This record gives sequence, structure tokens and C-alpha cells, in this order.
Amino acid sequence: MTSAPAMATTALSDPEALSGEGGTKQPLSLLERARDNLSFRSAWSELNGAMGDLGTYIPIVLSLALSRHLDLGTTLIFTGIYNAVTGLVYGVPMPVQPMKAIAATALSDPSFDIPEIMAAGILTAAFVLLLGVTRLMKLVYWLVPLPVVRGIQLAQGLNFAMAAVKYIRYEQDLGKGKSAVGKLRPWAGLDGLVLAIAAVCFIVLVNGAGQDHVQGAQEEEDGEGNNSRSSGGWRSWRRRWASAIPSAVIVFVLGVVFAIIRHPAALRELRAGPSRMRVVHISREAWKQGFIKGAVPQIPLSVLNSVVAVCKLTRELFPEKEASATSVSVTMGAMNLVGCWFGAMPCCHGAGGLAGQYKFGGRSGACVAALGGLKLALGLVLGSSVLRVLASFPVGLLGVLLLFAGVELAIAARDMSSKAEAFVMLVCTAVSLVGSSAALGFLCGMVAHGLLLLRAWTVSSM
Repeated sequence: MTSAPAMATTALSDPEALSGEGGTKQPLSLLERARDNLSFRSAWSELNGAMGDLGTYIPIVLSLALSRHLDLGTTLIFTGIYNAVTGLVYGVPMPVQPMKAIAATALSDPSFDIPEIMAAGILTAAFVLLLGVTRLMKLVYWLVPLPVVRGIQLAQGLNFAMAAVKYIRYEQDLGKGKSAVGKLRPWAGLDGLVLAIAAVCFIVLVNGAGQDHVQGAQEEEDGEGNNSRSSGGWRSWRRRWASAIPSAVIVFVLGVVFAIIRHPAALRELRAGPSRMRVVHISREAWKQGFIKGAVPQIPLSVLNSVVAVCKLTRELFPEKEASATSVSVTMGAMNLVGCWFGAMPCCHGAGGLAGQYKFGGRSGACVAALGGLKLALGLVLGSSVLRVLASFPVGLLGVLLLFAGVELAIAARDMSSKAEAFVMLVCTAVSLVGSSAALGFLCGMVAHGLLLLRAWTVSSM
């Protein structure tokens, strides 16, 4: 009966990584910290990691641009700025992703248009920002046990992976945000199954099953020694050589080339200059619908996956970096309270994006800063006209990138060391998947965790 009390110990022994707490290192100046956060550990690896989140970003933004006339140019500019700022502040590949519950509502409800989308984003951001500035998010971080967080991550990872398989197997109608019912993707062609399967095999051969952060750090130390002639040094050299191949960059560039081949007229439709920004007018009814249909389902997902799970995963992957629940809440809230008024897609951080960028080599803030620079350049130079090219991008290749991001996020659940922890995690995962609600899964996971603790306390008292 020692496993259930161990879960409580796990929850309490996973403190929030706050600035200046528990560290013995001398504090860096702001300039030194910015330089360190934006330094490339390995140029190709960081650029490759920047592609790891596009399997989520492009389909959602592209679907909303086609079906709801979301201003793609404005979204690229603001999300580019968000990427650069988060890379500078955190020094890790902290992702910037569209808010998925709001996007799902917009794609399924024709009456949920741009004003409602922006209202939902602003209200969600205001709530998360309030939790951050009042330090209540820190309390949430401490109270949520690790098995429940792992259950949310496992459910989100499996959701990504299953959506990725649908992208690969079935033809997609991104304008409606769904698969063409019963229409399998053809084997041949520039967006065929053969292309997607070849991309999967290529990434597995190059990146393997991924690399633990402890293993990676040890290999870097081995590489600094003079044992390059030993078998261990040779294996380490082969791993570093394989990881230097930018597999995700190659897949993405190949997709752009194929998109142009599939729709050559898209190049002639490109227009120089950014989109004209306008303040979105939000009526009283739009605020009401945005809150009920968008913010209510999005807030639990943002709190649990975009803040709590992100902070715990950051602490696992980058224990030397600082990403407190308070600061993540503030950055997420602040960026939407600005961008949404101008029509930029509501965005958040996400454990899936962090796992995907880590999977493909992202190790510093330079990873997301480089991605932000690319988005900003596209938004300023081509504006919304870049939609012409992205609309022809092979969806199967986006599915491949999303598949590896989902699997990497799900793998984080492997550290459950007892049967009781695994039980709570799987209850949370099952309810989240079947009920399509992270909030419901969280509630059931917390109840299961509490009942196990109560049972253990009762038995020990007897």
C-alpha cells in the first residue's frame, strides 16, 4: 500500500521552477541571459526543431483562413512576434499554437465567425492572465499531481497521433476542417500515401525513437573527450552525424516544392506587402457566444495543457531553465490581449508543440525565435497571399510531422513508476479521449487520485 502515498510525495516534490529558488548559480544580467537563451546549440538541429510544431499550426490556421477568412498575414506577424518573445524569455523551444477548442468550435459551427473567435481568445487570455498575476496558477500547479498531468499529456499525444493518421490515410477538406468521408488517399501522386510513408521512414531512420535529455547531455560530454577512436566515441559520432541531418526541414521544404508543382499559378498570385490590419469589432452577442461556445471549453485546456503540463514537461526536459506557471500564464494572456483585437488567431503554449520541437532537435529559444523570424518575414513580405501556396501543401506530410509530435508527447507518460500512478494516469487519459474533454478527464483523474490516497490513509490507520 505504499504506492498511493508515493503519488502524494511525487506531487509535492515537483515544485515550480521559479526564478532564484533553489539554485546556486550566480544570476546573469539581462543581456547575458538573452544571449544565452537565443544561442544556437546546433544550427541545423535548432532549425530542424522549429519545424516540429508545424503539423499542428498549419492545418488549423489554414482551415480557418479558408473557411472563416482568418487574416493569415496578420496571424503570421503576431505569432512570429510571440515566438521570438517566448524564445527570448524562456530559452527553450516554447511553442506558440492555435487554441484548439476555439478552432474546433469555429470549424464546426458556421455562426461562430471572426468576432466570436477573437472574443473567445480575449476572454480565455484574460482568465489565464488573472490566474497568473494573482499567483493562483502557482497553486494550481502545486495541487495537480503528476499522474494527472501525465494522463492529460498522454491523451493529447494520442489525439495528435490519431489525427495525424487521418491526415495521412484520408484526403482532407481543410476548408471544412475535416476528412473527406470514406475517401482514402491515393497511393501515388505528390500528396499520396507513398510520399507520406517514405517521409515517416526517413524521419525514423534519421531521428530514431528520440533522445532523452540525460542521454543527450552525456553524449555531449563524451564528445568533448579524446575517446573518438573508441567504440563509444564512434557510436557517439554516428549519433551526432545522424542528428545533424535536418529531417523535418527537408520534409517541409519538399512539401513547399510539391505545393508549387501542384499549383504553379500560386506563384503568380503572390502579392508583396503585409495585410492591412484592422481592429475587430466585437458586438455584445459575439462576446456572449464567444464566452459560451469558445472560452468555456478552452479555459480548462489552456490551464491544464498550456500551462501546468508545459511547465512540468519543461522542468523534465530542461531542468536548468526557468518556466514558472506564473510567467507562462502572463505571457500567454498578454500576447492574446494584444493580437486578438487585430484579428490574429488566439494562441497558447502547448506540451505537444514542446515535445515535437524537442523531438526534432530544438534545445534553446533560438529554435522558436528562428521560426518566429520566418513567420514574421512571410507576414510582412507576402501577407495573406501566402495562403495560395500553403493551400496546396501536401497534407500527408503535415500529418507526418504531427504524428511524431504526438508520439513524443505521449512518451512523456513512461515515467509512472507504480501501478497506482499508472491507474490514475490511464483513468484520466481514457475519460479525456472518450469524452473529448480534458476538463472531464482531469476531474476524474483527481477523484481517482484522492480516493487512492484516502484508501491508503484508512488502511494505514487500521
